Amino acid sequence: MKRLSGAMVIALLAGLSPLQAAEVTVTSTQITNFGDTGLDGRLGQLMFRGGIAMVAQDDTFGGLSGLAPTGPNQQVTFVSDRGNFVSGQLAYDDDNRLFGLIGVQIEPMQNSKGTPLPRQYAKDAEGIDTLYRGDAPVGVRVSFEHLTRVADFALSDGVPGGAAREVIIPEWLSNLRTNQSLESVCVAPPRSPIAGSTLLLTEDRDDGAGNHSGWLIGGKDKGAISYAATPGIYPSDCVFLPDGDLLVLERGLNLLTFSMALRRIPAAEVRAGNLMVGELLLAANGSAIDNMESLAVHQAPGGETRILIGSDNNFNDWERSLLLEFSLVN
Repeated sequence: MKRLSGAMVIALLAGLSPLQAAEVTVTSTQITNFGDTGLDGRLGQLMFRGGIAMVAQDDTFGGLSGLAPTGPNQQVTFVSDRGNFVSGQLAYDDDNRLFGLIGVQIEPMQNSKGTPLPRQYAKDAEGIDTLYRGDAPVGVRVSFEHLTRVADFALSDGVPGGAAREVIIPEWLSNLRTNQSLESVCVAPPRSPIAGSTLLLTEDRDDGAGNHSGWLIGGKDKGAISYAATPGIYPSDCVFLPDGDLLVLERGLNLLTFSMALRRIPAAEVRAGNLMVGELLLAANGSAIDNMESLAVHQAPGGETRILIGSDNNFNDWERSLLLEFSLVN
């Protein structure tokens, strides 16, 4: 979890304007199978805990590209590739199964001047992670592609908004002006050897040795880092586990069939100058998944640490907005 100084917190809150979010009703259908595996069945190094398929009549809901916990009582926020924050609360039944996303609000992101992002080229948000002061979430850090950049936003009652505060990134990264540039942002927790540093991973920028380029933003933990490439599949999000290990979500497309993989990298391997090679936890394709782009770790109401993996429907009728939940076997 990123720890912020008092001055940084004041600066974030100063940029917060009154929320002008639209309320949206999201209808969810519970998912009780992952392929041939039922609830609590084992999949590789994970246990399947269920999930939901989400739809809404409002056409602003969709394109969910990144996900982060943003407040107590299962509050979460997605970022959309149309430049919106999609905030709500994960709802669980008596069996501790995810059954809905409720209290959904959709708010356009703002630029550093406090006005809505002007055009689609600037709106393509892909990743989000939470910024903490002590144990309290106070902001979010968001990555964008096309107009490649990183920006922080303040949190109010678990909902992000207000004027963006630009985060300085290296020139080579900001010069990547494609939809395969900066896909992932994740902030190292206190138990990580690089606690407080931010990891940025590109989707398809070669590091010169055939692997994915990345960058660490931090005090002493700063510089280039690489992620091992796997043919036909690309990193789409990352998140740190509480113990400092890193999870990386990958997705691919082959003949209109999506594939995905989830890999775990030991905490000691996440350091500047290193090539990260992850242990495969889960691989899947076919109808159990979709365009899997978002990844988050949170604590379910029963206390279990769970991994959320979501899909981006690209605002297409033939793609789905899925949110699947897993826990680690060990």
